[in-house]
Amino acid sequence: MERIADEMDLLTAIVKAIVAQWGEKCEVVLHDWSAGYDKTIVAIEGNVTGRKVGDCGSNLGLEVMRGTVENGDIYNYITQTKDGKILRSSTVYIKNKENKPIGALCMNFDISDIIAAKKTMESLTMTYGATSEYFATDVNDLLDFLIQESIKLVGKPVSYMTKEDKLKALDYLDEKGAFLITKSGNKICQFFDISKYTLYNYLDEIRIAKEKKPEPTEAGERVV
Repeated sequence: MERIADEMDLLTAIVKAIVAQWGEKCEVVLHDWSAGYDKTIVAIEGNVTGRKVGDCGSNLGLEVMRGTVENGDIYNYITQTKDGKILRSSTVYIKNKENKPIGALCMNFDISDIIAAKKTMESLTMTYGATSEYFATDVNDLLDFLIQESIKLVGKPVSYMTKEDKLKALDYLDEKGAFLITKSGNKICQFFDISKYTLYNYLDEIRIAKEKKPEPTEAGERVV
């Protein structure tokens, strides 16, 4: 498969079948990255996250698209919507013949009612892992989320940040794929009170520093 469109009928049928099997608490989303990350959803069944065809993906997809995360398939993890629903989710990335991700199939099941049930139901909410995922209806919301996460990482407001603090925040945003979002640089510059020129210099500094980092040994220690 070179494009999601090549197998659109089959993939859409799979999306519908899964939701038909698991009912109204289930949502299945098909993402196509061929036109960028602004409007990746090309098929969706169920209404758990409030998204629709033409909306964007989550922050986890950005990391895979950016190349920060390889082999990003993840199963049975816990996520949360903006309105507080607790979801059990799985994400499978669809790759082309060159083994490059071109989209994703995401399944979300609302387990909010199950969590509130008796302890005897707890076995139904067991998960293999937890991760931080934010479901947005547009990329501006997604960028806002990533910026706020970078602020949490630094632990201080922008007005108190040193250059090193801003480098740390920008490094986080770069790793999470924030700069893949169209015109994200303008908003990030405004938020961190820096110019475009400064932003590019900071990103160069971050990336050059990473290239110079020594590789870990097999024992996990740094080579000196």
